[in-house]
Parts: sequence; structure tokens; C-alpha cells
Amino acid sequence: MKQPRLSSVIERRLLVNYRLAPDAAAHLLPEPLRPQLVHGYAVAGICLLRLGNVRPAWAPKAFGLRSENAAHRIAVEWDGPDGVETGVYIPRRDTASRLNAWAGGRIFPGEHGRADFEVHETPDRVRVAYATWDGATQVDVTVELSDELRGSELFADLAAASRFFRGGARGFSATRSGRHLDGMELHTDAWHVEAGRVRSAASSFFDAPDRFPLGSATLDCALVMRNVPANWRPLQLLDGVRAAVIGPGAVRHQATFG
Repeated sequence: MKQPRLSSVIERRLLVNYRLAPDAAAHLLPEPLRPQLVHGYAVAGICLLRLGNVRPAWAPKAFGLRSENAAHRIAVEWDGPDGVETGVYIPRRDTASRLNAWAGGRIFPGEHGRADFEVHETPDRVRVAYATWDGATQVDVTVELSDELRGSELFADLAAASRFFRGGARGFSATRSGRHLDGMELHTDAWHVEAGRVRSAASSFFDAPDRFPLGSATLDCALVMRNVPANWRPLQLLDGVRAAVIGPGAVRHQATFG
């Protein structure tokens, strides 16, 4: 079945970003993906995304749905036919939406686990917490809006951070089958991000010492996107995936780009 393009409004996209030791990031990536480095660090994070008016691109807005979603992601690059290409690898996606969990990997790319979300949001402050139904992942972050990006070792300023993340519009997601990676690309003509100041952040993914030994994953910065119209385009599956267990609950995929 051909997967449709989706239209939506990004009501809130909170990116909480970490700088990683390159070898720690590389250990989690499927070949031929490799960490995209900035000042010698790999870049990873949590995307906490509330989408509104989600619907097939041909459908009226009245049919649009709303949902809270989350993705853990690592910025990657690979050698394409025309040179080095960039995107993100997503080892896990979660959602509060029963429909998204059913449709992900069937109607549109990206398999989702189920999670319960708690959200408190004002014009100047955002708190998002969630826990997955399988007990594997818990996140709780609070970010305040800021007039400029401060304290980041990855990005000199907000403009540099914005350019970097806009270049990572293609996302490839792990799948339960272990035989391929799902792909989806974000398109928007209204790209705009604001700087955030992290007040607190806890992530069972990044805080796990068996995955990231002490000092190999450090909180760096946060960005906020609000009320941005966006389309999502399915990408060709990455087939020929070979899975190998690399740790408790973790799977490494080896992918062949078609």
C-alpha cells in the first residue's frame, strides 16, 4: 500500500539536545550511518512533538487529528550518490495516540510505542513528561523560552542551531522486524525556532550508564518550535537490514541504502 503524504501543524516541537562521545553514538547506529559531528561531538536528543490537524495531504482540515508524540534521535550522515547526506536515526518513537500506534508502520512510516504524557505549557515555559507503557522509557523536561541560545558547546548561536536541525529533516526509524528502517521527511516553508533554557531534564535513555558511560552524554541546549505548518513525506524503505543484539533491550541494524 502506498503511504500518503501527511499535512499538519507543529503546535509545539521541543528539542532537548545532548552532546555525545562519538564512539558511544556510533555503537547505536545502523551501518552505513555514522554520527554527524559538531566540534568533535555527536548530537542527539529528545523531540517532544504535539501535532495538530494531522491528515492525508488531500483531506480537509476538518478531518485532522491531534496528538502528543516523542522520539529519541541521533544526528547522522551517510555517503549518498551525490555526496554526504544528513538526517537523524530514531531508535524509538512513542505516542499518546492509539491511532498513531496502530497506523505507524502501516499507513505512514514510523512504528510507535504507547506512552502516557503529562504536559504543562505557558507562553514562556514548557514541561513535558512521559512514561512508556512497556516501562522502558521515562522522560521529564522543563524548558523556559529565552531571547538567545546560551551555554551550548555545540552551537555558537541560535542561527547556527537552526541551520543544523533544518538540515536533519529526514528521519529513519528502527522497526520491530529488524529487516528495514522506516523513513519520513519533514517539509515546511515556515521554519522557525526559538531558544530555550533547560531548567530540568531527566531521560532514562540518556541517563542509562550501560548505554552512555559517565561523561559520554551531556545535556547541551534546547530549542522550541511553535505553530508551524508542516508536511511529512514518506521515504523509501532502507532494506537489507541485519539485526544484532548489542545490549539489554537494544538492537543494532545494518542497512543497505536503496
